[in-house]
Amino acid sequence: MPNPFIPEYQQLPTTLPIFPLISAVVMPGAQLPLNIFEPRYLNMVQDVLASHHLIGMVQPDKDNPSNKHQLHTTGCAARISSYSETADGRIEIILTGVCRFDIDSELPTTRGYRLITPNWDRFNSDYDFNNRTTMEDRKLFYSTLTRYLYTNQLQTDINQLEKLTVPHLVNILTTSLPLPHEDKQSIIDAVSFDDRYQLLIIKMEMASSTGPSHLKH
Repeated sequence: MPNPFIPEYQQLPTTLPIFPLISAVVMPGAQLPLNIFEPRYLNMVQDVLASHHLIGMVQPDKDNPSNKHQLHTTGCAARISSYSETADGRIEIILTGVCRFDIDSELPTTRGYRLITPNWDRFNSDYDFNNRTTMEDRKLFYSTLTRYLYTNQLQTDINQLEKLTVPHLVNILTTSLPLPHEDKQSIIDAVSFDDRYQLLIIKMEMASSTGPSHLKH
């Protein structure tokens, strides 16, 4: 059943505030908790709650001198699905991923946070969570995941994960696993599910072969 709070693809906005944060990524259908305390991002949260509730999560790209925005060109928009104020002036939110975007341009702002024109054209498939994997694909994926979790001393409820479709699970693991930020970005950049599926398996196999020391983020 579709989430009634998630906007349809045709309803996605023409401007989007962004939150550049290394390793803090979110993918469609996955959730990301954030602790907001900087004044500019407090402004951002208040502004989006008064409009479409969407924030664009995008990773910085400061190592590329040709990148004038110092941002990776692809991120993911997420909806504020939980909001809580604290007594010390912070805001705790949970974002639910909606759809990826490419950055078309950056717009001037007066509230401190950055604002972009997103291009959603490449990512209409982000709304499709139907299972397109064979039983052999599922077995390969879960065996790779189990080995990755064991090798890197991580714990999760595999029985609960097995209830999800593999496309949904790929998005959740891209968001939540402690993979290097470059690996996460390579998966975010991959448009098709097949490419993301293969990339995540490769990244987990690499991390399993090198152990916990490989996990840098």
